[in-house]
Amino acid sequence: MYSSAPQTSAPQTTQPIRVMLVDDQRLVRGGLSMLVNSQPDLQVVMEADDGLAAIDVFDRMVSEGQAPQVILMDVRMPHCDGLEAARRILERDAQRGVAEEERVRIIMLTTFDIDEYVYSAVRAGASGFLLKDTPPEQLLEAIRTVHRGDAVIAPSATRRLLEQMIPVLDSPAVAPVAPAAPVPESAPVAPPATSELPKATFIPAEHASLEPVQDYPHRELIEQLSPREFEVLGLIARGLSNAEITRELVLSEATVKTHVSHVLAKLGARDRVQAVIMAYEAGIAH
Repeated sequence: MYSSAPQTSAPQTTQPIRVMLVDDQRLVRGGLSMLVNSQPDLQVVMEADDGLAAIDVFDRMVSEGQAPQVILMDVRMPHCDGLEAARRILERDAQRGVAEEERVRIIMLTTFDIDEYVYSAVRAGASGFLLKDTPPEQLLEAIRTVHRGDAVIAPSATRRLLEQMIPVLDSPAVAPVAPAAPVPESAPVAPPATSELPKATFIPAEHASLEPVQDYPHRELIEQLSPREFEVLGLIARGLSNAEITRELVLSEATVKTHVSHVLAKLGARDRVQAVIMAYEAGIAH
């Protein structure tokens, strides 16, 4: 079941972000709708009460040229849960052939702070994972954040998500990969991070070993990166924003944005969080 949201007639200097709500509880959808529509730059354009309905609604809106830009998706729903619905919607979205900034972003919402949900949501391609007790102002800002192409994960979930990467970081069987570029055998390797948290320390492309010791996840995709893109991915993995990368590499912000877009496109990553996870899984972020 799905329904169109009421349209507001207030004049807008810019088009509001089109938001779709997916939750099997009408009361929850109603509360979210009132919250989102209270903002002049946000507008609820459609609602659905389960995952299958959400997929159907998305297909119809795409055919009408009015695809939602951000979807707030409940995790646990009858018929088709939010994780599966998100995966299938994002697969359809990828086939539209639109620019990266025009692709739909999905924020998963749940009452249950469960590790499996967090990791499954990220792997499904979701751009955000928030608990339903998130303060209203943070939820509204999360919608704007994912619309810009960044990712949002609840603080408690972020810590545990990174902790899941520790076995990858500590595994002696994993070695770094880098774009194809000849390097001298004596080239130094960047020292490991000193922080106790698993923040990534990247090995620069010109210093990284090109000799594989085994097959790595995403290896072929990562090897498509230029040395500069590889370096940018490393800074993303360290948690740097575009502005911070600009200062670190002494580049213009426009150039950094271009590099970030190329990195995400070549990796097939929907956002920075997915790119970082791919780097960890490939064993090149330490």
